[in-house]
Amino acid sequence: MFDLPEEYQDNGIFSAYYDDAYRYLSKMTLEEKIGQMIIAAKPTYEASELATEYHLGGFIIMGPDFADKSKEEVQSMLSTLTNSQKVPLIYAVDEEGGTVTRISAKPQLSPHEFQSPRVLYKNGGMAYIQSDADEKASLLKELGLNINFAPVCDMSDNKKDFIYDRSLGQDAKTTADFIRIVTEISQSKGVSVTLKHFPGYGGNADTHIGVSVDDRSLDEFRKKDFIPFQSGIQAGAHLVMMSHNIVKAIEEDIPCSLSPNSHQLLRDELGFTGLIVTDDLGMDAISKYSGDHTAAVAAVLAGNDLLLMNNSMVEESFDSIKAAVESSVIDEKLIDRAVLRILSYKYMTSVM
Repeated sequence: MFDLPEEYQDNGIFSAYYDDAYRYLSKMTLEEKIGQMIIAAKPTYEASELATEYHLGGFIIMGPDFADKSKEEVQSMLSTLTNSQKVPLIYAVDEEGGTVTRISAKPQLSPHEFQSPRVLYKNGGMAYIQSDADEKASLLKELGLNINFAPVCDMSDNKKDFIYDRSLGQDAKTTADFIRIVTEISQSKGVSVTLKHFPGYGGNADTHIGVSVDDRSLDEFRKKDFIPFQSGIQAGAHLVMMSHNIVKAIEEDIPCSLSPNSHQLLRDELGFTGLIVTDDLGMDAISKYSGDHTAAVAAVLAGNDLLLMNNSMVEESFDSIKAAVESSVIDEKLIDRAVLRILSYKYMTSVM
């Protein structure tokens, strides 16, 4: 008789799969568990070796991986990688449309590039949003991808904002409708969405190249920025991505991706029970904010489930997390909880 520990008995979005996931989790080594939390950029060569050595949870597939490959070659690449691993991998991609198109920019894979939500809505309203979401999810599913790091929940009406071109460009209610539609259509097709960038990017600067500080009050976020995220969560979104912005009303001098308060807010106030994923841990915006720890250790301590990083960061991140567990800086139960969600997600989406 198998009994799920009481601390894991909740009504989370993946909870129907906790029993199977915990059975598997209970047999895993610490190294295997740590690796499941890492989503690395797929290296051009020796990806299976990297995944095997560090027990990776999955890869984010970037534009160069799709270059000059047919659909059949992409499918073969991913299935071969999966078959080489003890625990099947998940595959994510950034395919927002507009300025962020890793797949549809390749003419051999798509008859046209996906347009940004802003352009789609301007030209055809929600009808265009619906058809785009359907076509996009169908293509990703056909290729063998599990997760799209989209849609963008952020709102912007200022052309000078970094996030302007990637946002819908409408008010909170309309943006919430957009997020609900994309979430429902994409996940019904078997491609998980990722609501980003929590708690809302606003008019902040590009965190790829520097620090961005948001002075808005938490009340302003509740009245505006949280609304699209709440819509996606209520629609059953599987993932939320944390931003690297410093939101002073949440935590004075720590980026949201490394902030325990931000994660507690998402879990407790917005009620999100799915997977929390960092934005890229190699971005300049967080390089000075992990304290005495590596960015990966700080991200685990903050409450992230999945750690997104370049493949060059994998070894240091893996080793530092292991050392932090062995020295009791990280409670192994924190790792277990994250990996329970990851494995449950894999069971639910038939990855395992």
